[in-house]
Parts: sequence; C-alpha cells; structure tokens
Amino acid sequence: MIRLSHIGKHFGTLHVLKDVSVDAPEGSVTALIGPSGSGKSTLLRCVNLLEIPESGDLELGDARLSFAPGARVPFDDIQRVRRQTGMVFQNFQLFPHRNVLENVMEGLVTVQRWPRERAAERARELLDKVGMLQKADAWPATLSGGQQQRVAIARALAPSPRVLLCDEPTSALDPGLAAEVVDVLRRLAAEGMTMLMATHDLRLAASIAQRVVFLENGVVVEANSAAAIFTQPADTRTRKFVATLTEGLPQAWASSRIAS
Repeated sequence: MIRLSHIGKHFGTLHVLKDVSVDAPEGSVTALIGPSGSGKSTLLRCVNLLEIPESGDLELGDARLSFAPGARVPFDDIQRVRRQTGMVFQNFQLFPHRNVLENVMEGLVTVQRWPRERAAERARELLDKVGMLQKADAWPATLSGGQQQRVAIARALAPSPRVLLCDEPTSALDPGLAAEVVDVLRRLAAEGMTMLMATHDLRLAASIAQRVVFLENGVVVEANSAAAIFTQPADTRTRKFVATLTEGLPQAWASSRIAS
C-alpha cells in the first residue's frame, strides 16, 4: 500500500530524513517510533505531501512519484495522493466555529462537493462508529481531548481513505483519555484499515501495530515485527530506546501485551 524508498528531506541546513525506506503493507498497522527529532512525524507528513521530499520515491495505492531537489510536484499528483489518505493530527485540528457534525462533514461538502444531506448521513455514520454520535451538535471546546480526537478520526475517515495517517494521536492526552482513542484505532485495525502512525506511546504501538520502524537522527535503525522490536530488538540503540518507553510499566508488560 505504501512504499517509501530512499526519502531525503532538509529544513534549511538540518538534514531531517536521510535515505529513509519504509514499507507499510495493505491492511496492516505500521508504527514509527523514535526520540523527538528523529524524523518520524516529518516522514509521516511526506506520505501525504504536507512536506515534499527532496529525493527518493513514493508509492501509495495507484500513485507513483519521484522527487528531486527543487523539482515541482504537479498538483494533480498531490491530489491523487491526498485522496487516498486521511490524517489524524496530534492536536486534533478541529474547526472551533463548526459543531461536531459540521467538522466531519466539512471536507465532503467543500472539497468533494457532496450534497449536505448525504454528507450529514455519512458524518453521523462515522460519529456512531467512534462513539460520538451523541455529541453531534456539540462544539469542540466543550469536548474532552479524547472526544476531540475521536471526532478527528471520524473526519479523517469521512472520504473513505485507503490509508489512515496518525501523527502522535495520543500524545496530547492523559492515559484515561488516550485509552478511548486506542480503542477506536484498535477496532479500525481489526477491520483491516491500513495505518501508518508516528507515536511514542508503547501501549498504542504494542497493542495494534504488526510492524514497527525505529528511527533515530533521520535514519531507519531497525524495522521488524512489533514482537521482535519490543521483546528482542537487534540493535543496541533500539534496545535502549524501548527500555526508556517501558520504564514505569509493569514488568514484561510489552511482551505479554503483544502475545495477547
């Protein structure tokens, strides 16, 4: 479904991504983990071209793009990629002047030109799916962080994307609210939704990801199954990073969670 090959990206003099290659198979969940500044969120944003790579290739569904320094990516190619992706942001990014139903409808009405009645029906269906239908008329400011993120997931799913991209979907939430979001994402994964997520949340990655990619300083250090990364990482750097994530968790939590 997603193949990133030899992706490179600079921000000024900062070399953020260095020859990064990642595959995310259809129907699977792939988690990008790594310390802050490792490039995982930038890599995710390169998938739907919120950031344009300077080198490498991207395959996503029926889109095939190659990048070169300074080269312009045709707008039609950008649209072809974005039509196949939905994006869930760390800080929800809901429209404060739209109620919950209108937030989910917005892209369908303004971008895809759906009739409002049809868009509202689709929005209600998705709000029901994420357990937020009872809040359809509420304003974002009245919702908890977990509720806002569930609305954001519904909005990302509205145009029926082939891939759901999640950028630190639980990092702004306390553990109780994060659990609400993890439950929704777990159900989507069970339904076969292809997902690529950047996260530092071990509980999220271990509970739903089949494959984990560890990045450090813009380089892929290790990519393997979730079970291998969290219980028997091959690289010392991965081992040290996973150890920092598991501090404070019950002993052997990760391995027992993956095994279940």
